[in-house]
Amino acid sequence: MPEDSRNSMTETKPQTLSTEEQAPKRKQDGAGTGPKQGGPKGQFGKNQKLMSRISSLEKELEEARASAAEFPLARRARMRSRHWGVIFSFLLLVIAPAVAVNTYLWTVAKDQFVSTTGFTVRSQETAATSDLLGGLASFASSGSASDSDILFEFIQSQEMVRAVDEQLDLRTHFSQHWPEDWAFSIWPSASIEQLLWYWSRVVRISYDSGSGLIEVKTSAFDADYAQDIAEAILGESQLRINALNEQARADAMGYAEADLSEALDRLKDAREALTQFRTRTQIVDPTADIQGRMGVMNNLQQQLAQTLIEYDILLGSVGDADPRVKKSQQRIEVIKDRIRVERENLTASGEDAAVDGAGSTDYPALLSEYERLNVDLQFAEETYRTALAALDVAKDNASRQSRYLATYIRPSLAQEAEAPQRIVIGALSALFLIFIWSIGVLIYYSIRDRS
Repeated sequence: MPEDSRNSMTETKPQTLSTEEQAPKRKQDGAGTGPKQGGPKGQFGKNQKLMSRISSLEKELEEARASAAEFPLARRARMRSRHWGVIFSFLLLVIAPAVAVNTYLWTVAKDQFVSTTGFTVRSQETAATSDLLGGLASFASSGSASDSDILFEFIQSQEMVRAVDEQLDLRTHFSQHWPEDWAFSIWPSASIEQLLWYWSRVVRISYDSGSGLIEVKTSAFDADYAQDIAEAILGESQLRINALNEQARADAMGYAEADLSEALDRLKDAREALTQFRTRTQIVDPTADIQGRMGVMNNLQQQLAQTLIEYDILLGSVGDADPRVKKSQQRIEVIKDRIRVERENLTASGEDAAVDGAGSTDYPALLSEYERLNVDLQFAEETYRTALAALDVAKDNASRQSRYLATYIRPSLAQEAEAPQRIVIGALSALFLIFIWSIGVLIYYSIRDRS
């Protein structure tokens, strides 16, 4: 506690005591003048209130002294060793690395030029042909989104890096400033895996899965070389799309030919089964044969009706013993027997049907078998025609390119260096160093407070 404040508090006490000493004197003076102020009782009440007020003030003063002794005033702040340590750590861990990074970026790092190209995968529409075939021959589907996904992964693959390296010799170009610009260069003896890691630094890809648009930015120490890398990526992507086309064509032709072969075998089997049926039954068309037999039945019915009429007329004119009546009866019986036999032939079961001189057979079973074979033949013929049309569509699609690479941004030629982004990298590095240093200081003070 500062000495000035203590002295001021000690000096306050004598003044309070002098006030107490003066209180009896005020009482005596008041007693002399009491009658003039309203009597002794009124003056005595006022003195009592004044004394209680003085005692309450003294208590508050004592409490203030006690609180001042318990919580002394803070002394003047001054620098300690830990404060100098924090300042030194800030200089060592933040200022020095930030200065080193920015010095390297502005004095050592070489300028890099950026070339931009953009493309997407398109496919020809074949919906009209598919609709004409009832949707059974839709082999050339769109699939642009899946093709773009494949191309996006292919550009970042080792196969792409190897192909571009064979054309442009990436190691020689990007190691020309090694080890001077070690942060933005690659060592000359880098393996293909290390070159793939460096490829992700010099080739940046933006892909919109919704529209299928792909944008590629390539960086190099020379503007023409950056453009060459972009053109090489574009060319390899086109080759990959052509390979996908060839594979799709081969698959479509293979599927169409397999379907056609299966339809042809089914058609041959259906026709052979129908031929065996005709050879076995000696009937070309059971439907036509039944129609012929029904014609015979109708003719017999007409003959029977005419004979019955003649018989009735004959009975009205001659007796029963007349030979013409007997002949007419015999004729009626023969016609009826013939009608019964024909009906039995048309409705007989498979086991009861017997082949006689007239060629009777089981027509219900024959008709059922013939209809089944005929339906199989019609279905096989329809399947064969559909498969043949699908093969024609597959050949038509194979004769032209169904997928192609549509370039909406040709590889650009840079005039000014855009990389490295010195201001952005310097600011981010300084911010990151300050963040790390702040965490370290907070951890230090947290441990110190706990200990």
